[in-house]
Amino acid sequence: MFIFSLGLYALLGGAIIALGYAAIRTFWIFRQPVENPTLKRIAGYISEGAMAFLKKEYQTLIPFVLVVAMLLFIANQGTNLKWMSLSFLLGAATSAIAGFAGMKVATAANSRTTHAAQQGIIPALKVSFAGGTVMGMSVVGLAMGGVLLVILASTMNRGDENLKAMIDLLTNETIPLLSGFSLGASSIALFARVGGGIFTKAADIGADLVGKVEAGIPEDDHRNPAVIADNVGDNVGDVAGMGADLFESFVGSLVGAMILGLATRNVPNETRLLLAMVPMILVGIGVISSLIGIFFVRGKEGRSPQGTLNFGTFSAAILASIGVFVFVQTFLGDIRFGEDSYSGMSIFWTAIIGMGAGTAIGLVTEFFTGVNTPPVNAIVKSCETGAATNLISGMGMGMMSTFPPVVLIGAAILGSHALAGFYGIAIAALGMLITLGIQLAVDAYGPIADNAGGLAEMSEFPPEVRNVTDQLDAVGNTTAAIGKGFAIGSAALTALVLFAAVKEKAGTQADFIDITEPQVMAGLLLGAVIPYLFSSMAMNAIGKAAFAMIEEVRRQFRERPGILREEEEPDYARCVTIST
Repeated sequence: MFIFSLGLYALLGGAIIALGYAAIRTFWIFRQPVENPTLKRIAGYISEGAMAFLKKEYQTLIPFVLVVAMLLFIANQGTNLKWMSLSFLLGAATSAIAGFAGMKVATAANSRTTHAAQQGIIPALKVSFAGGTVMGMSVVGLAMGGVLLVILASTMNRGDENLKAMIDLLTNETIPLLSGFSLGASSIALFARVGGGIFTKAADIGADLVGKVEAGIPEDDHRNPAVIADNVGDNVGDVAGMGADLFESFVGSLVGAMILGLATRNVPNETRLLLAMVPMILVGIGVISSLIGIFFVRGKEGRSPQGTLNFGTFSAAILASIGVFVFVQTFLGDIRFGEDSYSGMSIFWTAIIGMGAGTAIGLVTEFFTGVNTPPVNAIVKSCETGAATNLISGMGMGMMSTFPPVVLIGAAILGSHALAGFYGIAIAALGMLITLGIQLAVDAYGPIADNAGGLAEMSEFPPEVRNVTDQLDAVGNTTAAIGKGFAIGSAALTALVLFAAVKEKAGTQADFIDITEPQVMAGLLLGAVIPYLFSSMAMNAIGKAAFAMIEEVRRQFRERPGILREEEEPDYARCVTIST
Protein backbone atom coordinates (compact mmCIF):
# COMPACT_ATOMS: atom_id res chain seq x y z
CA MET A 1 0.00 0.00 0.00
CA PHE A 2 3.06 2.27 -0.02
CA ILE A 3 2.35 3.55 -3.53
CA PHE A 4 -1.24 4.38 -2.56
CA SER A 5 -0.01 6.44 0.39
CA LEU A 6 2.57 8.09 -1.86
CA GLY A 7 -0.18 9.13 -4.28
CA LEU A 8 -2.26 10.62 -1.48
CA TYR A 9 0.73 12.49 -0.07
CA ALA A 10 1.50 13.84 -3.55
CA LEU A 11 -2.02 15.26 -3.78
CA LEU A 12 -1.91 16.60 -0.23
CA GLY A 13 1.52 18.16 -0.60
CA GLY A 14 0.67 19.63 -3.99
CA ALA A 15 -2.58 21.14 -2.72
CA ILE A 16 -0.91 22.66 0.34
CA ILE A 17 1.98 24.10 -1.67
CA ALA A 18 -0.27 25.52 -4.40
CA LEU A 19 -2.88 27.03 -2.09
CA GLY A 20 -0.25 28.26 0.35
CA TYR A 21 1.63 30.06 -2.41
CA ALA A 22 -1.63 31.52 -3.76
CA ALA A 23 -2.47 32.85 -0.30
CA ILE A 24 0.99 34.40 0.14
CA ARG A 25 0.83 36.15 -3.23
CA THR A 26 -2.70 37.36 -2.51
CA PHE A 27 -1.57 39.07 0.69
CA TRP A 28 1.45 40.53 -1.13
CA ILE A 29 -0.69 41.97 -3.92
CA PHE A 30 -3.15 43.62 -1.55
CA ARG A 31 -0.21 45.24 0.27
CA GLN A 32 0.97 46.98 -2.90
CA PRO A 33 0.11 50.70 -3.00
CA VAL A 34 -2.51 52.46 -5.12
CA GLU A 35 -2.03 56.16 -4.39
CA ASN A 36 -3.84 57.90 -7.24
CA PRO A 37 -7.45 58.56 -6.09
CA THR A 38 -8.85 58.48 -9.63
CA LEU A 39 -7.10 55.18 -10.31
CA LYS A 40 -8.47 53.74 -7.09
CA ARG A 41 -12.01 54.89 -7.87
CA ILE A 42 -12.11 53.52 -11.43
CA ALA A 43 -10.49 50.25 -10.38
CA GLY A 44 -13.26 49.96 -7.80
CA TYR A 45 -15.85 50.17 -10.58
CA ILE A 46 -14.16 47.28 -12.41
CA SER A 47 -13.94 45.17 -9.27
CA GLU A 48 -17.59 45.82 -8.40
CA GLY A 49 -18.67 44.95 -11.94
CA ALA A 50 -16.69 41.70 -11.93
CA MET A 51 -18.11 40.64 -8.59
CA ALA A 52 -21.63 41.56 -9.74
CA PHE A 53 -21.22 39.31 -12.77
CA LEU A 54 -19.96 36.41 -10.68
CA LYS A 55 -22.80 36.87 -8.20
CA LYS A 56 -25.38 36.78 -10.99
CA GLU A 57 -23.70 33.83 -12.69
CA TYR A 58 -23.53 31.78 -9.50
CA GLN A 59 -27.14 32.67 -8.63
CA THR A 60 -28.13 31.29 -12.03
CA LEU A 61 -25.97 28.20 -11.59
CA ILE A 62 -27.12 27.22 -8.10
CA PRO A 63 -30.58 25.93 -9.13
CA PHE A 64 -29.08 23.95 -12.02
CA VAL A 65 -26.38 22.43 -9.82
CA LEU A 66 -28.87 21.54 -7.09
CA VAL A 67 -31.27 19.89 -9.55
CA VAL A 68 -28.48 17.76 -11.05
CA ALA A 69 -27.24 16.85 -7.56
CA MET A 70 -30.76 15.80 -6.58
CA LEU A 71 -31.11 13.65 -9.70
CA LEU A 72 -27.77 11.98 -8.95
CA PHE A 73 -28.88 11.33 -5.38
CA ILE A 74 -32.16 9.77 -6.51
CA ALA A 75 -30.52 7.70 -9.26
CA ASN A 76 -27.95 6.22 -6.86
CA GLN A 77 -30.25 5.49 -3.93
CA GLY A 78 -29.70 2.00 -2.54
CA THR A 79 -26.21 1.73 -4.05
CA ASN A 80 -22.71 2.40 -2.82
CA LEU A 81 -22.70 5.59 -4.92
CA LYS A 82 -25.38 7.46 -2.98
CA TRP A 83 -22.85 10.15 -2.14
CA MET A 84 -22.11 10.96 -5.79
CA SER A 85 -24.32 14.03 -5.46
CA LEU A 86 -21.97 15.38 -2.78
CA SER A 87 -18.90 14.78 -4.95
CA PHE A 88 -20.70 16.59 -7.79
CA LEU A 89 -21.40 19.55 -5.50
CA LEU A 90 -17.78 19.53 -4.32
CA GLY A 91 -16.52 19.66 -7.91
CA ALA A 92 -18.82 22.57 -8.73
CA ALA A 93 -17.93 24.41 -5.51
CA THR A 94 -14.15 24.09 -5.87
CA SER A 95 -14.26 25.29 -9.48
CA ALA A 96 -16.45 28.25 -8.48
CA ILE A 97 -14.17 29.12 -5.56
CA ALA A 98 -11.12 29.06 -7.84
CA GLY A 99 -12.86 31.43 -10.26
CA PHE A 100 -13.89 33.78 -7.46
CA ALA A 101 -10.39 33.87 -5.95
CA GLY A 102 -8.74 34.46 -9.30
CA MET A 103 -11.18 37.21 -10.24
CA LYS A 104 -10.88 38.95 -6.88
CA VAL A 105 -7.10 39.09 -7.06
CA ALA A 106 -6.99 39.97 -10.77
CA THR A 107 -9.23 43.00 -10.22
CA ALA A 108 -6.97 44.08 -7.37
CA ALA A 109 -3.73 43.51 -9.30
CA ASN A 110 -4.75 45.64 -12.30
CA SER A 111 -4.62 49.01 -10.50
CA ARG A 112 -1.46 48.01 -8.66
CA THR A 113 0.14 47.13 -11.99
CA THR A 114 -0.73 50.60 -13.29
CA HIS A 115 0.81 52.17 -10.18
CA ALA A 116 3.94 50.00 -10.53
CA ALA A 117 4.26 50.98 -14.21
CA GLN A 118 5.33 54.43 -13.03
CA GLN A 119 8.60 52.80 -11.92
CA GLY A 120 9.07 50.89 -15.19
CA ILE A 121 8.18 47.68 -16.96
CA ILE A 122 9.94 45.28 -14.56
CA PRO A 123 7.93 46.28 -11.43
CA ALA A 124 4.72 46.27 -13.48
CA LEU A 125 5.44 42.79 -14.85
CA LYS A 126 6.14 41.54 -11.33
CA VAL A 127 2.76 42.69 -10.02
CA SER A 128 0.70 41.58 -13.02
CA PHE A 129 2.29 38.13 -13.16
CA ALA A 130 1.85 37.73 -9.40
CA GLY A 131 -1.87 38.26 -9.93
CA GLY A 132 -1.87 35.53 -12.57
CA THR A 133 -0.07 33.07 -10.31
CA VAL A 134 -2.92 33.26 -7.79
CA MET A 135 -5.35 32.03 -10.45
CA GLY A 136 -2.99 29.29 -11.66
CA MET A 137 -2.11 27.93 -8.25
CA SER A 138 -5.67 28.23 -6.94
CA VAL A 139 -7.01 26.09 -9.78
CA VAL A 140 -4.35 23.41 -9.34
CA GLY A 141 -4.52 23.41 -5.53
CA LEU A 142 -8.30 23.25 -5.32
CA ALA A 143 -8.48 20.54 -8.00
CA MET A 144 -5.92 18.37 -6.22
CA GLY A 145 -7.50 19.04 -2.84
CA GLY A 146 -10.95 18.13 -4.12
CA VAL A 147 -9.75 14.88 -5.67
CA LEU A 148 -7.95 14.03 -2.42
CA LEU A 149 -11.08 14.63 -0.33
CA VAL A 150 -13.16 12.34 -2.55
CA ILE A 151 -10.55 9.57 -2.38
CA LEU A 152 -10.20 9.85 1.40
CA ALA A 153 -13.96 9.93 1.95
CA SER A 154 -14.48 6.78 -0.11
CA THR A 155 -11.53 4.77 1.24
CA MET A 156 -11.30 5.85 4.88
CA ASN A 157 -11.11 2.76 7.13
CA ARG A 158 -12.06 0.50 4.23
CA GLY A 159 -10.25 -1.91 1.98
CA ASP A 160 -7.12 -2.13 4.13
CA GLU A 161 -7.29 -5.88 4.59
CA ASN A 162 -5.75 -6.76 1.21
CA LEU A 163 -4.72 -5.34 -2.12
CA LYS A 164 -7.59 -6.94 -4.01
CA ALA A 165 -10.14 -5.23 -1.75
CA MET A 166 -8.44 -1.87 -2.32
CA ILE A 167 -8.51 -2.32 -6.11
CA ASP A 168 -12.20 -3.24 -6.03
CA LEU A 169 -12.98 -0.29 -3.77
CA LEU A 170 -11.17 2.17 -6.03
CA THR A 171 -12.75 0.72 -9.17
CA ASN A 172 -16.34 0.39 -7.99
CA GLU A 173 -16.74 3.35 -5.63
CA THR A 174 -13.87 5.86 -5.69
CA ILE A 175 -13.65 6.27 -9.46
CA PRO A 176 -17.42 6.79 -9.95
CA LEU A 177 -17.36 9.39 -7.17
CA LEU A 178 -14.42 11.11 -8.84
CA SER A 179 -16.42 11.10 -12.07
CA GLY A 180 -19.13 12.98 -10.19
CA PHE A 181 -16.53 15.49 -9.00
CA SER A 182 -15.36 15.93 -12.60
CA LEU A 183 -18.95 16.41 -13.77
CA GLY A 184 -19.43 19.17 -11.21
CA ALA A 185 -16.32 20.94 -12.47
CA SER A 186 -17.55 20.58 -16.07
CA SER A 187 -20.90 22.16 -15.26
CA ILE A 188 -19.20 25.28 -13.92
CA ALA A 189 -16.79 25.36 -16.87
CA LEU A 190 -19.62 25.39 -19.40
CA PHE A 191 -21.41 28.34 -17.83
CA ALA A 192 -18.27 30.27 -16.90
CA ARG A 193 -16.61 29.90 -20.30
CA VAL A 194 -19.63 30.61 -22.45
CA GLY A 195 -21.23 33.17 -20.15
CA GLY A 196 -17.94 34.97 -19.68
CA GLY A 197 -17.30 34.97 -23.42
CA ILE A 198 -20.72 36.46 -24.19
CA PHE A 199 -20.17 39.21 -21.59
CA THR A 200 -16.70 39.97 -22.94
CA LYS A 201 -17.60 40.27 -26.60
CA ALA A 202 -20.84 42.18 -26.05
CA ALA A 203 -19.04 44.78 -23.94
CA ASP A 204 -16.11 44.94 -26.35
CA ILE A 205 -18.32 45.52 -29.39
CA GLY A 206 -20.47 48.11 -27.64
CA ALA A 207 -17.51 50.04 -26.29
CA ASP A 208 -15.55 50.12 -29.54
CA LEU A 209 -18.33 50.63 -32.07
CA VAL A 210 -19.99 53.61 -30.41
CA GLY A 211 -17.00 55.04 -28.57
CA LYS A 212 -14.21 54.77 -31.13
CA VAL A 213 -16.13 54.67 -34.40
CA GLU A 214 -19.15 56.91 -33.79
CA ALA A 215 -18.04 59.30 -31.04
CA GLY A 216 -14.39 59.39 -32.09
CA ILE A 217 -13.01 59.03 -28.56
CA PRO A 218 -9.94 56.85 -27.81
CA GLU A 219 -10.10 53.29 -26.59
CA ASP A 220 -10.45 53.02 -22.79
CA ASP A 221 -11.62 56.63 -22.54
CA HIS A 222 -13.41 57.27 -19.24
CA ARG A 223 -16.21 59.12 -21.07
CA ASN A 224 -17.35 55.87 -22.71
CA PRO A 225 -20.21 54.35 -20.64
CA ALA A 226 -19.24 50.82 -21.77
CA VAL A 227 -15.55 51.10 -20.92
CA ILE A 228 -15.93 49.59 -17.43
CA ALA A 229 -17.96 46.68 -18.81
CA ASP A 230 -15.23 46.16 -21.43
CA ASN A 231 -12.56 45.91 -18.74
CA VAL A 232 -14.75 43.68 -16.58
CA GLY A 233 -15.18 41.40 -19.58
CA ASP A 234 -11.44 40.81 -19.84
CA ASN A 235 -11.56 39.28 -16.37
CA VAL A 236 -14.74 37.22 -16.61
CA GLY A 237 -13.67 35.70 -19.91
CA ASP A 238 -9.94 35.14 -19.57
CA VAL A 239 -9.58 34.73 -15.80
CA ALA A 240 -12.68 33.06 -14.37
CA GLY A 241 -13.75 31.47 -17.67
CA MET A 242 -10.36 30.11 -18.66
CA GLY A 243 -9.68 28.98 -15.10
CA ALA A 244 -12.89 26.94 -14.99
CA ASP A 245 -12.14 25.49 -18.43
CA LEU A 246 -8.66 24.29 -17.48
CA PHE A 247 -9.84 23.17 -14.03
CA GLU A 248 -12.24 20.81 -15.78
CA SER A 249 -9.59 19.53 -18.22
CA PHE A 250 -7.09 19.01 -15.39
CA VAL A 251 -9.55 16.98 -13.30
CA GLY A 252 -10.82 15.07 -16.33
CA SER A 253 -7.36 14.01 -17.47
CA LEU A 254 -6.39 13.01 -13.91
CA VAL A 255 -9.52 10.91 -13.36
CA GLY A 256 -9.38 9.41 -16.86
CA ALA A 257 -5.79 8.28 -16.37
CA MET A 258 -6.69 6.67 -13.03
CA ILE A 259 -9.59 4.79 -14.65
CA LEU A 260 -7.41 3.42 -17.44
CA GLY A 261 -4.68 2.48 -14.97
CA LEU A 262 -7.11 0.44 -12.87
CA ALA A 263 -8.64 -1.11 -16.01
CA THR A 264 -5.31 -2.49 -17.26
CA ARG A 265 -5.70 -6.21 -17.94
CA ASN A 266 -3.42 -9.21 -17.44
CA VAL A 267 -1.18 -7.55 -14.85
CA PRO A 268 -0.77 -8.08 -11.09
CA ASN A 269 -2.91 -5.98 -8.77
CA GLU A 270 0.23 -4.22 -7.56
CA THR A 271 0.82 -2.92 -11.09
CA ARG A 272 -2.80 -1.82 -11.52
CA LEU A 273 -2.64 0.18 -8.30
CA LEU A 274 0.70 1.64 -9.30
CA LEU A 275 -0.64 2.75 -12.70
CA ALA A 276 -3.65 4.35 -10.98
CA MET A 277 -1.41 6.31 -8.61
CA VAL A 278 1.02 7.52 -11.29
CA PRO A 279 -1.23 10.44 -12.38
CA MET A 280 -1.52 11.67 -8.79
CA ILE A 281 2.24 11.66 -8.36
CA LEU A 282 2.82 13.36 -11.72
CA VAL A 283 0.58 16.32 -10.84
CA GLY A 284 2.43 16.62 -7.53
CA ILE A 285 5.70 16.85 -9.46
CA GLY A 286 4.04 19.44 -11.70
CA VAL A 287 3.12 21.71 -8.79
CA ILE A 288 6.69 21.84 -7.52
CA SER A 289 8.02 22.41 -11.05
CA SER A 290 5.50 25.20 -11.65
CA LEU A 291 6.44 26.89 -8.39
CA ILE A 292 10.14 26.86 -9.26
CA GLY A 293 9.33 28.06 -12.78
CA ILE A 294 7.36 30.97 -11.31
CA PHE A 295 10.43 32.05 -9.34
CA PHE A 296 12.36 32.09 -12.64
CA VAL A 297 10.03 34.78 -14.02
CA ARG A 298 12.21 37.73 -13.14
CA GLY A 299 12.32 40.75 -15.41
CA LYS A 300 15.70 41.90 -16.64
CA GLU A 301 16.75 44.99 -18.54
CA GLY A 302 16.94 44.21 -22.23
CA ARG A 303 14.73 41.10 -22.03
CA SER A 304 11.20 41.34 -23.39
CA PRO A 305 8.27 40.43 -21.13
CA GLN A 306 7.43 37.57 -23.50
CA GLY A 307 10.95 36.20 -23.18
CA THR A 308 10.75 36.45 -19.39
CA LEU A 309 7.47 34.53 -19.26
CA ASN A 310 8.73 31.94 -21.74
CA PHE A 311 11.84 31.38 -19.63
CA GLY A 312 9.72 30.53 -16.60
CA THR A 313 7.40 28.27 -18.58
CA PHE A 314 10.21 26.36 -20.28
CA SER A 315 12.10 26.04 -17.00
CA ALA A 316 9.04 24.49 -15.36
CA ALA A 317 8.64 22.03 -18.24
CA ILE A 318 12.30 20.97 -18.04
CA LEU A 319 12.12 20.52 -14.27
CA ALA A 320 8.91 18.50 -14.61
CA SER A 321 10.62 16.27 -17.18
CA ILE A 322 13.50 15.64 -14.79
CA GLY A 323 11.10 14.93 -11.93
CA VAL A 324 9.06 12.47 -13.99
CA PHE A 325 12.23 10.71 -15.15
CA VAL A 326 13.47 10.26 -11.58
CA PHE A 327 10.09 8.95 -10.45
CA VAL A 328 9.81 6.50 -13.34
CA GLN A 329 13.34 5.20 -12.84
CA THR A 330 12.73 4.76 -9.12
CA PHE A 331 9.28 3.14 -9.11
CA LEU A 332 8.44 2.00 -12.65
CA GLY A 333 11.73 0.85 -14.09
CA ASP A 334 10.97 -2.88 -14.21
CA ILE A 335 7.19 -3.04 -14.66
CA ARG A 336 5.40 -4.35 -17.74
CA PHE A 337 1.77 -3.68 -18.57
CA GLY A 338 -0.74 -3.81 -21.40
CA GLU A 339 -1.29 -6.36 -24.13
CA ASP A 340 1.93 -5.29 -25.86
CA SER A 341 3.95 -5.42 -22.63
CA TYR A 342 4.75 -1.72 -22.42
CA SER A 343 7.69 -0.76 -20.22
CA GLY A 344 7.76 1.69 -17.34
CA MET A 345 9.93 4.09 -19.33
CA SER A 346 7.15 4.37 -21.90
CA ILE A 347 5.22 6.35 -19.28
CA PHE A 348 8.06 8.86 -19.14
CA TRP A 349 8.14 9.23 -22.91
CA THR A 350 4.37 9.68 -23.19
CA ALA A 351 4.54 12.42 -20.55
CA ILE A 352 7.32 14.06 -22.57
CA ILE A 353 5.15 13.83 -25.70
CA GLY A 354 2.33 15.63 -23.89
CA MET A 355 4.63 18.34 -22.53
CA GLY A 356 6.29 18.72 -25.92
CA ALA A 357 2.97 18.99 -27.75
CA GLY A 358 1.72 21.60 -25.27
CA THR A 359 4.91 23.64 -25.56
CA ALA A 360 4.85 23.39 -29.36
CA ILE A 361 1.22 24.53 -29.49
CA GLY A 362 2.21 27.51 -27.36
CA LEU A 363 5.08 28.39 -29.69
CA VAL A 364 2.87 28.05 -32.78
CA THR A 365 0.26 30.29 -31.17
CA GLU A 366 2.94 32.83 -30.28
CA PHE A 367 4.14 32.78 -33.90
CA PHE A 368 0.67 33.52 -35.26
CA THR A 369 -0.27 36.15 -32.66
CA GLY A 370 3.00 37.60 -31.33
CA VAL A 371 4.36 41.10 -31.74
CA ASN A 372 6.09 41.72 -35.11
CA THR A 373 5.73 38.13 -36.33
CA PRO A 374 5.24 37.47 -40.07
CA PRO A 375 1.53 36.52 -39.83
CA VAL A 376 0.68 39.60 -37.75
CA ASN A 377 2.72 41.88 -40.01
CA ALA A 378 0.94 40.44 -43.05
CA ILE A 379 -2.44 41.29 -41.53
CA VAL A 380 -1.20 44.79 -40.66
CA LYS A 381 -0.03 45.22 -44.26
CA SER A 382 -3.46 44.23 -45.56
CA CYS A 383 -5.00 47.15 -43.65
CA GLU A 384 -3.44 49.55 -46.15
CA THR A 385 -6.10 48.65 -48.71
CA GLY A 386 -9.12 48.77 -46.43
CA ALA A 387 -11.22 46.79 -44.00
CA ALA A 388 -12.28 44.16 -46.55
CA THR A 389 -8.74 42.97 -47.28
CA ASN A 390 -7.91 43.12 -43.59
CA LEU A 391 -10.87 40.85 -42.83
CA ILE A 392 -9.95 38.41 -45.60
CA SER A 393 -6.30 38.31 -44.52
CA GLY A 394 -7.19 37.88 -40.86
CA MET A 395 -9.67 35.07 -41.53
CA GLY A 396 -7.23 33.32 -43.82
CA MET A 397 -4.38 33.54 -41.32
CA GLY A 398 -6.68 32.39 -38.53
CA MET A 399 -7.73 29.34 -40.51
CA MET A 400 -4.12 28.55 -41.33
CA SER A 401 -3.20 28.79 -37.65
CA THR A 402 -5.48 25.84 -36.83
CA PHE A 403 -3.48 23.39 -38.93
CA PRO A 404 -0.22 23.06 -36.91
CA PRO A 405 -1.96 22.50 -33.52
CA VAL A 406 -4.20 19.81 -35.00
CA VAL A 407 -1.17 18.08 -36.51
CA LEU A 408 0.63 18.29 -33.16
CA ILE A 409 -2.36 16.86 -31.28
CA GLY A 410 -2.70 14.05 -33.82
CA ALA A 411 1.00 13.25 -33.57
CA ALA A 412 0.78 13.23 -29.77
CA ILE A 413 -2.15 10.81 -29.90
CA LEU A 414 -0.42 8.43 -32.31
CA GLY A 415 2.95 8.60 -30.56
CA SER A 416 1.65 8.10 -27.03
CA HIS A 417 -0.69 5.29 -28.13
CA ALA A 418 2.18 3.48 -29.83
CA LEU A 419 4.25 3.71 -26.64
CA ALA A 420 1.64 2.81 -24.02
CA GLY A 421 -1.82 2.36 -25.54
CA PHE A 422 -4.74 4.43 -24.30
CA TYR A 423 -3.06 4.76 -20.93
CA GLY A 424 -0.22 6.49 -22.74
CA ILE A 425 -2.67 8.98 -24.27
CA ALA A 426 -4.00 9.66 -20.76
CA ILE A 427 -0.48 10.35 -19.48
CA ALA A 428 0.19 12.58 -22.51
CA ALA A 429 -2.95 14.59 -21.71
CA LEU A 430 -1.78 14.92 -18.13
CA GLY A 431 1.70 15.82 -19.35
CA MET A 432 0.26 18.69 -21.35
CA LEU A 433 -1.28 20.05 -18.14
CA ILE A 434 1.42 18.97 -15.68
CA THR A 435 2.68 22.54 -15.28
CA LEU A 436 -0.80 24.07 -15.34
CA GLY A 437 0.11 26.27 -12.37
CA ILE A 438 2.46 28.43 -14.40
CA GLN A 439 0.65 27.97 -17.73
CA LEU A 440 -2.55 29.43 -16.32
CA ALA A 441 -0.58 32.12 -14.48
CA VAL A 442 0.86 33.32 -17.79
CA ASP A 443 -2.61 33.28 -19.33
CA ALA A 444 -4.28 35.17 -16.46
CA TYR A 445 -1.51 37.78 -16.59
CA GLY A 446 -2.96 38.96 -19.93
CA PRO A 447 -6.26 40.50 -18.75
CA ILE A 448 -4.51 42.06 -15.75
CA ALA A 449 -2.07 43.82 -18.08
CA ASP A 450 -4.93 44.81 -20.39
CA ASN A 451 -6.88 46.30 -17.48
CA ALA A 452 -3.76 48.12 -16.30
CA GLY A 453 -3.49 49.84 -19.66
CA GLY A 454 -7.14 50.82 -19.60
CA LEU A 455 -6.80 52.21 -16.09
CA ALA A 456 -3.76 54.24 -17.10
CA GLU A 457 -5.78 55.79 -19.93
CA MET A 458 -8.91 56.44 -17.86
CA SER A 459 -6.90 57.87 -14.96
CA GLU A 460 -4.95 60.12 -17.37
CA PHE A 461 -1.49 58.88 -16.43
CA PRO A 462 1.51 60.26 -18.37
CA PRO A 463 2.25 58.73 -21.82
CA GLU A 464 5.34 56.91 -20.51
CA VAL A 465 3.13 54.91 -18.12
CA ARG A 466 0.75 53.98 -20.92
CA ASN A 467 3.76 52.97 -23.01
CA VAL A 468 4.78 50.47 -20.31
CA THR A 469 1.27 49.05 -19.99
CA ASP A 470 0.94 48.85 -23.78
CA GLN A 471 4.04 46.66 -23.94
CA LEU A 472 2.62 44.38 -21.26
CA ASP A 473 -0.77 44.36 -22.96
CA ALA A 474 0.72 43.36 -26.32
CA VAL A 475 2.36 40.36 -24.68
CA GLY A 476 -0.85 39.67 -22.76
CA ASN A 477 -2.82 39.30 -25.98
CA THR A 478 -0.39 36.60 -27.06
CA THR A 479 -0.43 34.79 -23.71
CA ALA A 480 -4.24 34.76 -23.80
CA ALA A 481 -4.13 33.11 -27.22
CA ILE A 482 -1.55 30.60 -25.96
CA GLY A 483 -3.84 29.77 -23.05
CA LYS A 484 -6.68 29.03 -25.44
CA GLY A 485 -4.36 26.73 -27.40
CA PHE A 486 -3.51 24.79 -24.24
CA ALA A 487 -7.19 24.57 -23.32
CA ILE A 488 -8.20 23.22 -26.72
CA GLY A 489 -5.29 20.80 -27.00
CA SER A 490 -5.73 19.38 -23.52
CA ALA A 491 -9.50 19.13 -24.00
CA ALA A 492 -9.01 17.10 -27.20
CA LEU A 493 -6.71 14.60 -25.50
CA THR A 494 -8.88 14.48 -22.37
CA ALA A 495 -12.00 13.79 -24.44
CA LEU A 496 -10.30 10.82 -26.11
CA VAL A 497 -9.12 9.56 -22.72
CA LEU A 498 -12.64 9.76 -21.30
CA PHE A 499 -14.04 7.90 -24.31
CA ALA A 500 -11.49 5.15 -23.72
CA ALA A 501 -12.32 5.14 -20.02
CA VAL A 502 -16.04 4.69 -20.74
CA LYS A 503 -15.22 1.83 -23.10
CA GLU A 504 -13.08 0.11 -20.47
CA LYS A 505 -15.65 0.68 -17.73
CA ALA A 506 -18.41 -0.76 -19.91
CA GLY A 507 -16.25 -3.78 -20.67
CA THR A 508 -16.88 -3.65 -24.40
CA GLN A 509 -14.45 -5.49 -26.63
CA ALA A 510 -15.35 -3.66 -29.85
CA ASP A 511 -12.21 -2.58 -31.66
CA PHE A 512 -13.90 -0.78 -34.56
CA ILE A 513 -16.99 1.21 -35.47
CA ASP A 514 -18.79 0.47 -38.73
CA ILE A 515 -19.59 3.85 -40.28
CA THR A 516 -21.98 2.19 -42.74
CA GLU A 517 -24.36 1.49 -39.86
CA PRO A 518 -27.26 3.99 -40.04
CA GLN A 519 -27.09 4.70 -36.29
CA VAL A 520 -23.37 5.48 -36.50
CA MET A 521 -23.75 7.76 -39.51
CA ALA A 522 -26.68 9.58 -37.90
CA GLY A 523 -24.60 10.06 -34.76
CA LEU A 524 -21.66 11.39 -36.78
CA LEU A 525 -23.84 13.93 -38.56
CA LEU A 526 -25.49 15.01 -35.33
CA GLY A 527 -22.12 15.36 -33.61
CA ALA A 528 -20.75 17.38 -36.52
CA VAL A 529 -23.61 19.87 -36.48
CA ILE A 530 -23.80 20.42 -32.71
CA PRO A 531 -20.75 22.77 -32.60
CA TYR A 532 -22.40 24.95 -35.26
CA LEU A 533 -25.68 24.97 -33.34
CA PHE A 534 -23.92 25.83 -30.10
CA SER A 535 -21.82 28.53 -31.78
CA SER A 536 -24.94 29.97 -33.37
CA MET A 537 -26.66 30.23 -29.99
CA ALA A 538 -23.60 31.90 -28.47
CA MET A 539 -23.20 34.36 -31.35
CA ASN A 540 -26.90 35.25 -31.28
CA ALA A 541 -26.61 35.93 -27.55
CA ILE A 542 -23.58 38.14 -28.19
CA GLY A 543 -25.45 39.98 -30.93
CA LYS A 544 -28.46 40.67 -28.71
CA ALA A 545 -26.33 41.83 -25.80
CA ALA A 546 -24.12 43.97 -28.07
CA PHE A 547 -27.20 45.57 -29.65
CA ALA A 548 -28.56 46.48 -26.22
CA MET A 549 -25.14 47.79 -25.19
CA ILE A 550 -24.82 49.95 -28.31
CA GLU A 551 -28.29 51.41 -27.81
CA GLU A 552 -27.51 52.19 -24.16
CA VAL A 553 -24.24 53.98 -24.98
CA ARG A 554 -25.94 55.96 -27.74
CA ARG A 555 -28.77 56.88 -25.35
CA GLN A 556 -26.37 58.19 -22.73
CA PHE A 557 -24.44 60.25 -25.28
CA ARG A 558 -27.73 61.60 -26.69
CA GLU A 559 -29.56 62.36 -23.46
CA ARG A 560 -26.53 63.43 -21.44
CA PRO A 561 -24.26 65.47 -23.75
CA GLY A 562 -22.24 66.58 -20.76
CA ILE A 563 -20.55 63.16 -20.74
CA LEU A 564 -18.45 63.92 -23.82
CA ARG A 565 -17.60 67.37 -22.42
CA GLU A 566 -16.48 65.69 -19.17
CA GLU A 567 -19.11 67.63 -17.23
CA GLU A 568 -20.83 64.53 -15.86
CA GLU A 569 -19.94 60.89 -15.31
CA PRO A 570 -21.43 58.07 -17.43
CA ASP A 571 -23.66 55.39 -15.92
CA TYR A 572 -21.12 52.55 -16.02
CA ALA A 573 -23.24 50.21 -13.90
CA ARG A 574 -26.05 50.15 -16.46
CA CYS A 575 -23.72 48.80 -19.16
CA VAL A 576 -22.31 46.16 -16.81
CA THR A 577 -25.86 45.06 -16.01
CA ILE A 578 -26.73 44.74 -19.72
CA SER A 579 -23.73 42.48 -20.45
CA THR A 580 -24.38 40.43 -17.32
